[in-house]
Amino acid sequence: MVPEINWFALILATISTMVVGSVWYTPKVFGNYWMRVTKMLPGEAKSAVAPILVTLVVSFISAWVLAGATFLAFEFYGGSYLANALLTALILWGGFTAARFITHDAFEGRPVGLTVLNCAHELVTFMVMALIIGLFGV
Repeated sequence: MVPEINWFALILATISTMVVGSVWYTPKVFGNYWMRVTKMLPGEAKSAVAPILVTLVVSFISAWVLAGATFLAFEFYGGSYLANALLTALILWGGFTAARFITHDAFEGRPVGLTVLNCAHELVTFMVMALIIGLFGV
């Protein structure tokens, strides 16, 4: 079975990751804390073009996988497409994203606060993508 994917929702979900990240890491939200714990100085960052392009590509892949997994969950379990999207996002985030962040950060000796901040950012990102995918359905 090939999952049906709403491509408009996929594009919106991809773009939403940029919006969430822009708000999350703004100085008035968590940006100042992030800069302090990563020991980055204002103005020290190099060009953001390459990281933004990489983010768009991996966000598209994440949204595509989430949309496909949501479709499969909906076909298997039935019920609400939105509920399936949100639950699928939560499971994928916990089982893959959070688990990998925690593992790598533990070995790299990163501050626990940074791990929590980045994991929470990814949770919000995945839930917003799931909201979009779930509301648009297939």
